Amino acid sequence: MTKSSRMRQRNRIKASLPLSGWNRWRQHRSIEAITEVEESRLLRSLVQALVIVGIIATDIAAETQFSLWAVPLSVVGGIWAWHRRHDRNIPTKFCIAIAMLAALAAFFGRLLGELNDTRVLLAELLIQLQVFHSFDLPRRKDLGYSIVIGLILLAVAGTLSQTLAFAPMLLLFLAIALPVLVLDYRSRLGIEGREVLAKRDEVRGEGQGIKKISFVTFKSIGILFLVTVGLGLTIFAVLPRFPGYQLRTFPVSAPIDIKDNFDGRSIINPGYVREGSGGGTSGGSGTDAQAGTGVNETFYYGFNSEINQNLRGEMKPKVVMRVRSQAEGFWRVLGFDRYTGKGWEISRNEQVVNHKRPSWSYQIFLSPPAISGETREVVQTYTVVSELPNLIPALAYPKQIFFPAPEIAVDPEGGLRSPVGLSKDLTYTVISQVPYRDRTLLGQAATNYPQNIRNYYLQVPPEIAAQVRQHTQEILANYNQQRVGQSEKTLTSPYEQALYLAQYLKQNYTFPENPLDLPYIAENEDLVEAFLFKHKGGYPDHFSSVLTIMLRSIGIPARLTVGFSPGEFNPFTGLYIVRNTDAYALTEVYFPEYGWFAFDPIPGHPLIPPSIEEAQTFSVLQRFWQWVAGWLPSPVSGFLNTLFAAVFDWITAAIAWFIALFSQGWLGVLTSLIIATGISFLSWLGWQQWQIWRRKRALFKLHPIERLYQQMLDWAATQGFRKHPAQTPLEYARISHQYYPSTVAKVIEEICQAYMSWRYGGQLPDVEELKIQWQTLKKHQLSGRKLSKEVTNQRCNP
Repeated sequence: MTKSSRMRQRNRIKASLPLSGWNRWRQHRSIEAITEVEESRLLRSLVQALVIVGIIATDIAAETQFSLWAVPLSVVGGIWAWHRRHDRNIPTKFCIAIAMLAALAAFFGRLLGELNDTRVLLAELLIQLQVFHSFDLPRRKDLGYSIVIGLILLAVAGTLSQTLAFAPMLLLFLAIALPVLVLDYRSRLGIEGREVLAKRDEVRGEGQGIKKISFVTFKSIGILFLVTVGLGLTIFAVLPRFPGYQLRTFPVSAPIDIKDNFDGRSIINPGYVREGSGGGTSGGSGTDAQAGTGVNETFYYGFNSEINQNLRGEMKPKVVMRVRSQAEGFWRVLGFDRYTGKGWEISRNEQVVNHKRPSWSYQIFLSPPAISGETREVVQTYTVVSELPNLIPALAYPKQIFFPAPEIAVDPEGGLRSPVGLSKDLTYTVISQVPYRDRTLLGQAATNYPQNIRNYYLQVPPEIAAQVRQHTQEILANYNQQRVGQSEKTLTSPYEQALYLAQYLKQNYTFPENPLDLPYIAENEDLVEAFLFKHKGGYPDHFSSVLTIMLRSIGIPARLTVGFSPGEFNPFTGLYIVRNTDAYALTEVYFPEYGWFAFDPIPGHPLIPPSIEEAQTFSVLQRFWQWVAGWLPSPVSGFLNTLFAAVFDWITAAIAWFIALFSQGWLGVLTSLIIATGISFLSWLGWQQWQIWRRKRALFKLHPIERLYQQMLDWAATQGFRKHPAQTPLEYARISHQYYPSTVAKVIEEICQAYMSWRYGGQLPDVEELKIQWQTLKKHQLSGRKLSKEVTNQRCNP
């Protein structure tokens, strides 16, 4: 007996012996490990591509460089995992566990040292864990973990992204994810399209069997991709956006080190630096207007402690900020109280107050003035795209700011100042307590202004005070004749007077056709006087200066404020894109107990700047409609605007009322549940009727014999005898004799025979005769109970 024969005999004897418990467990584990191993190269490759897209998307959104090392290393890990998929890999798993623990320790170390936004740190930790995990991916379950990690990375990238550069990565991720989900589902069902190496009995010396590969068709995936994208965009557009349900995150840049002492008095505007002044304060002010000084092409002239409105020129558009805010508004920067005749200045520039933050937090608490009106908390996050002065834009009445500098300063006009200029990629968050603009309450506000308000916000140069006051009073006195405001409101309150004067300036004064043609104000002239009586207009900011002085001349406290308009809203990123050309000046008017409210007299601008009163519930859909309405005739767009506004207002009010029911105790909850049930039932009923209408419409388009055949199948399905998709019409007709009386089955068989003759033989049967038989059959078998009784009797008495 040879050695090999003896070994085969020994193996047969071992196989015949009963297995011990330990050996049975080992054999079970070995078989389980073999059966759980994922053999699909296509599925593994697509999962790897899915994770790579998530890593690259995070790099694009966070402007990091994780992909330089994570992508090639994860590819190497995937190749290693493929070749070692059938091994237990104990040493590899041990090394992976140690590496993951080290990455977790490093993450906590960085987390304690950095107080700013932790999303990037979490994304980096997740990428590290995925790279380590890629070296051991034997089972489908492990690939599922990688799919989830890729999805999380894409979600993190979506929260960090501020541009549309993220959109191609999202579409690419979706294009890869759809076939991955299909292949994963097929693999779970055991019908996956993959190459399976079915290892057979090695003792018998048989070879390996290979199943045929079955690929997912590109057509089906393409259709599914288009449907998913279209449905996603539709839901994105119509989804209500309630500020109360928005996530509140407070991203902040890395900390800024300040070497010199910060007194808060200097304003650093790179576009307007005085020659020889190291502080770089204003440079845009002074008496050098006659020298023909022009505005800087990049930086707004109004961001200084003193501004000269006798400058000429225009800025070139350039993106300076991206803003994510719970409400649209005027991003306020500075306020001015003293009018100089050709510009403005902050008279109390040295009375700034410094606010420091604690060493363990970026949060700085401010002290906004107390107001008695209703307010709303609004969170805003600003990301600087291009260099700005050391002035911090924010909505009115900021109460908290998350800023990377150790301290900031607040001037008497409510402007926020940073120790350094706002550099590119700097991010900070502001929480403002913005008051609601109630026209009725503001119209009833008192006029007994505090002394500190009267001291600083009623100043008018004596040379023009009488003339401007007389002109302003004449405008108000002629209100009933001109009816510029088209309002029934009387002009007895400061609020209504401010509204009317702002609208009057819009309609009676204009910009010069060529801005460069506007002459400079002479040395002995006043800006407001020249605007009202000589040029009949001026630059946009001149309108706000004139309105401010006109209000002061009749005893209404006002000041000039500068900042940025909301900018262009991007519905896909949820950010406002703010440019340097969006900076302008408007007028703020003081109302005792209610605070400062802005008015915009510039032609082409809304009379009231955007604020929290404007509903943002359907903001994306509204902006899409505005784009479409721009292509429609004015009468059509006007009618549709009125109609859509009424519909949206009704929907918003209905949703708010329904949500409010849950806060009204058990009765409110019960009422809301009854309403929800009723709406659901009516929706289901409407859906059923729509399906019936669609079916009738589809049958109407068919050939008469095919229509009769389909009607017969629908009727039989309602009786409980549904045709299986794999059955031929003749097979279905033969089986019908087992479920129906002979008269019914005979009609079904004739219709099926006629359909087959028409479909495949080209013979046109007598459709009218078949219709008569079918109608007669339905007439006699109208009662489902009667048919059921006949079927039961036939089965019981064959």
